[in-house]
Amino acid sequence: MFGFSSKKSGPVQMVKDAYDKGVQYMQAGDPARAMLWLSRADTIYCANDDTYEAVGEALTKDCSSRIGALEEEPTLVNQITAQVEELAEELEGSQLRLWGLMSMARLAQLGKKLAQLPDCEVLGQLETAVRLMLQSFSSPISGQEFQFLESVRDALYDLSDLESFWDCGEIEVPGKAPFQAFDLNGMLAVLEMHTYIDSHLACLLGEEVGAPGPQPDIVPCALLPDYYLRTLEGDISQVPAVQAELERIRSDFAFIQKFPELSDVEARINGYLQLDILA
Repeated sequence: MFGFSSKKSGPVQMVKDAYDKGVQYMQAGDPARAMLWLSRADTIYCANDDTYEAVGEALTKDCSSRIGALEEEPTLVNQITAQVEELAEELEGSQLRLWGLMSMARLAQLGKKLAQLPDCEVLGQLETAVRLMLQSFSSPISGQEFQFLESVRDALYDLSDLESFWDCGEIEVPGKAPFQAFDLNGMLAVLEMHTYIDSHLACLLGEEVGAPGPQPDIVPCALLPDYYLRTLEGDISQVPAVQAELERIRSDFAFIQKFPELSDVEARINGYLQLDILA
């Protein structure tokens, strides 16, 4: 609907372009796409102090205020986030961890493809990270494996601040629009994976006392709303791939709620690790 230059620009211009587009969508009554672009602007200017200062306080304050208002809108993202938070209250800590791990597993194959992009190599390590965390539910992992998880955790955090993450690097998707690494900005997928691994490592070390513990925020991250909002028109809740992921979220909850055998959990996660979520 609203144009956005594909020509590579500096971060300040990218912020202004994304902010302007977000404001236009907000004025047009499309809160989901307004959130997409305003959140992109926020991510870019928060990644660097010089960029933050260059775009100016008026823009950053207004952008933040708009994002806060959009968090109250009845968008698909807001609705599924609220639903997941409500369902999570019915789960014990280990159940919630496994529910989140299933969602993370569904990003593994996409991560391998994105790993070819500059500075995105860590996304190619998601499968190994998921397998190690799954293993830790039944048997100890080695010190070297623990350090590997720490390195993945740290690299995911760093990735969200790198220009190479948000400069529109993309991969081809057969029969569909290209997928941008920056599409993982939706629902803060990269940072939520970082937080999930960090919480899991704290659990393994027995350092959870006083900490918030496992959170459900990672559960809907494989929905990939930014990709569909960016590349398609209309209500993305009607997109078959989105409907399929919503069903997987619900199915996983019903499955984990019954305290399944760990072998059955492993079988489900192993299947997800081979899933092409964009197919």
